Amino acid sequence: MKIAWSDFSLDFSKKTHIMGVLNVTPDSFSDGGLFFDKAKAVDHALRLIEQGADIIDIGGESTRPGSEPVSIQEEINRTIPVIEAISKNIKIPVSIDTYKAEVAKRALDAGASIVNDISGLRFDPDMPKVVADYKVPVIIMHIKGRPKDMQQNPVYEALIPEIVDYLRASVKIAMEAGIADDKIIIDPGIGFGKTFEHNLEIIKNLKEFTLLKKPIVIGVSRKAFIGKILGDVPPSERLEGTAAAVAISIFNGANIIRVHDVKEMAKVAKVADAIKRGVLE
Repeated sequence: MKIAWSDFSLDFSKKTHIMGVLNVTPDSFSDGGLFFDKAKAVDHALRLIEQGADIIDIGGESTRPGSEPVSIQEEINRTIPVIEAISKNIKIPVSIDTYKAEVAKRALDAGASIVNDISGLRFDPDMPKVVADYKVPVIIMHIKGRPKDMQQNPVYEALIPEIVDYLRASVKIAMEAGIADDKIIIDPGIGFGKTFEHNLEIIKNLKEFTLLKKPIVIGVSRKAFIGKILGDVPPSERLEGTAAAVAISIFNGANIIRVHDVKEMAKVAKVADAIKRGVLE
């Protein structure tokens, strides 16, 4: 599988791709406030690239459980200056992590080239058209509820089939809006309306999502289920647990891993790829 567009090409037959997380927020669960300053954000983006990132994913609104939404203008104020500062000087794609069409449009105008929508094109009816008009790839994620309430006792009758159905419907929304089939990427949404057990089941059964015939993003980095397994440790102590979850996710079908610790996870991915493929690329 390949994702190709005017300036970049991601070939998933060769390797797992690393998406480096850059949150320009004061309140994200793991790195909130660390890169809220523009200069620090730009420096960190360049550092992630040096460490092996294939994509930089920039978000201006925390979507941690219980978080409150921010205004469109606030999200624009946080993200656009950073995107403008880095997009002209790097050779890898920048992704805008937003579910708001106006933010996505402004980010794409500023130099972003991927839209990462946690709602799977559901929260803003204008988002599919923006993505289609700009002819860029889109990551459509599954979420149950909204960030503010998604972790309030999420219940499924059949977890994997329900997520697959949601993603299939989002793919249909995308294609009906004119988004090309080869520009659609899926994400089962670890931690977004999922219990501890749900997260484990998704990773264990990630191969089930390959039936949609789309590249798969997985975001396990430093998440709460890892902390719970390791004895309720904080995000800063979840590196090794993240490495295990990343390796298993790659072996089970992930094509892009969305991570905070790029240097370490790039090494994990290289080993996992070699074992899975039986060859060193």
